[in-house]
Amino acid sequence: MALAFGLILPLGAQNVFVFNQGASQPHFKKAIPVIVTAALCDTLLILLAVLGVSVLVFAIPVLQTALFAVGLLFLLYMGWSIWKSTPASSAQDATPLSSKKQILFALSVSLLNPHAILDTIGVIGTSSLSYTGVDKVVFAGATILVSWIWFFGLAVAGKTVGQIDSSGKIMRIINKISAIIIWTVAAYIAFKLF
Repeated sequence: MALAFGLILPLGAQNVFVFNQGASQPHFKKAIPVIVTAALCDTLLILLAVLGVSVLVFAIPVLQTALFAVGLLFLLYMGWSIWKSTPASSAQDATPLSSKKQILFALSVSLLNPHAILDTIGVIGTSSLSYTGVDKVVFAGATILVSWIWFFGLAVAGKTVGQIDSSGKIMRIINKISAIIIWTVAAYIAFKLF
């Protein structure tokens, strides 16, 4: 559980998107599609990692390079989108994302995000090699549970900030900081590629 919390806590594209949807949706239940999609994607990545896909990804250098390259481009785009986004104030009539768009975007920030993939496949997959049998199942279950709790909590925090921040100033600052963090991860990936 400690490992899972340590990996999921850093502010990345996936966390930023879930938080922003919690803040921008008119009712919390409207943010459920993004929460469930992000948590299901993490569950899939964790299961693949624990079942040994991490060995395959790190054994094929071309696959790893392609994953990093696609992820780098995606993070650059994601950082730019977040940097340029303008949070709605209560005075504005903003249209929140539909359930379909939330799901599609959550899929992209979860499955095209090298940070999430590296954490699950690299760290969780490698850490799971220390366990066998029931211990491995408990390890996988604990990391999946943390993921689900985290995404629900993140959306609740976003909703709380969204209600407090009627002008959108706090969200604007959070977006700028988030974009910088995402670009930092992109720079690290670019350094690894070149």
